[in-house]
Amino acid sequence: MTDTISQDSINKALWAACDTFRGTISADTYKDFILTMLFLKYISDVWQDHYERYQVEYGDEPELISEMMKSERFVLPPIASFYALYERRHEPGNGERIDQALHAIEEANGTKLKDAGKSVFQDISFNTDKLGEEKQKNTILRHLLEDFAKPELNLKPSRVGTLDVIGNGYEYLIKNFAASGGQKAGEFYTPPEVSDLIAELLEPQPGDSICDPACGSGSLLMKCGRKIVANFGSKQYALYGQEAIGSTWSLAKMNMFLHGEDNHKVEWGDTIRNPKLLDKNGNLMLFDIVTANPPFSLDKWGYDEAENDKFSRFRRGIPPKTKGDYAFILHMIETLKPDTGRMGVVVPHGVLFRGSSEGQIRQKLIEENLLDAVIGLPEKLFYGTGIPAAILLFRKDKHDNNVLFIDASRECKAGKNQNLLTAENIRKVLETYQTGKSVEKYAYLASLAEIRENDYNLNIPRYVDTFEEEETIDLMSVRRARLQLQQQLAELETKMAGYLEELGYE
Repeated sequence: MTDTISQDSINKALWAACDTFRGTISADTYKDFILTMLFLKYISDVWQDHYERYQVEYGDEPELISEMMKSERFVLPPIASFYALYERRHEPGNGERIDQALHAIEEANGTKLKDAGKSVFQDISFNTDKLGEEKQKNTILRHLLEDFAKPELNLKPSRVGTLDVIGNGYEYLIKNFAASGGQKAGEFYTPPEVSDLIAELLEPQPGDSICDPACGSGSLLMKCGRKIVANFGSKQYALYGQEAIGSTWSLAKMNMFLHGEDNHKVEWGDTIRNPKLLDKNGNLMLFDIVTANPPFSLDKWGYDEAENDKFSRFRRGIPPKTKGDYAFILHMIETLKPDTGRMGVVVPHGVLFRGSSEGQIRQKLIEENLLDAVIGLPEKLFYGTGIPAAILLFRKDKHDNNVLFIDASRECKAGKNQNLLTAENIRKVLETYQTGKSVEKYAYLASLAEIRENDYNLNIPRYVDTFEEEETIDLMSVRRARLQLQQQLAELETKMAGYLEELGYE
């Protein structure tokens, strides 16, 4: 067995591979090439590692080994191997060969890399003019193949150990692309600390069905699944998602594959206009857990079609035309199981207090006793926006009509451009939520009557008083200190004058 490699070494080598594209195309474009090449390299290394293991076990028996390889998680046609592409890297046509390899992998693996006819690599082409004219494109892709052929990116299981090492590398890249992705970052990534917090709050259990209707690259969805593995040692759960952006849907599918999440169904399409997660009768599927970090205040979310929605998702009211926050909330509410359903959604603060149709929707959700908690988060947590956000928790199994307000807006590790929730910050929120009691200047358990008195306004400062009285200044003490300083200054001036006189200065 060769020496194992650390997660940090893999991450650094992956990030260095991006240098091939920097200065040629934007990160928003080349992230798809890097992430897809990581996927191709990983499955090629797994395939080769397992093939070599069978060779040691059975000797030089190609037909027998070929039969044994049919039981693998995936099929890798010989022409589609990374190493076949690498061997021909100096020949013209690198882009076309890589695209053909990806197509062959899709065809060989059936539904694992397809959903309803859409293929994972449908929106990703290495044979694109975005990489320049043919000669330049061929050179860039040769460099990319050479980057991934370096020893640091030997991703054989016998070397890297667990599958999570690769999944973590994939997440590392996505996080770094999000950090540099500006406004588009929020389209595909929820910071891992926020995903951690939401997953802890929702307490996923073995047997749960878990859905994210705006799943991005799938990080929040998978975090909920991994909580079940960590807490119960069980993989008895099912993951469901839907994503509107084709290239981001592809990231989610590859991400699921690399994390070994085979029990999943991630659909491509607009959740509000065309929900795809339906039961055999054509109704919305229901889930134990529904969670999402949907796009903040989405314009053109589907207002014109909402009045005639065949699923009656907007019977409590139609959200404003230019703000789709409550469109996602109402969709998620409708997909909760009646007894076990629980939900966590990230929203901008305007959702807590804006009036008009949003105020009417908010009132009805509160009166139905679905809202369980409102948790205020610090600013600058999310990529692409500096505004603070909140987590709304809803439950179908509430036993009282109270709502817990938690002000965690100051609970973070401050960074230059990005703030970070620490493990201690997460633990404090979680313990406060689980205890369900008021904590001075941090949390308040409000009754339905109090929320009615506040006209269903959920703005956190109305309930959690974080005001700190300024310390009273003792003016006489300040004056005494000032006089003492004046006296010390006069003594120093006298000493200085003496020194100057001794030195002959007038």
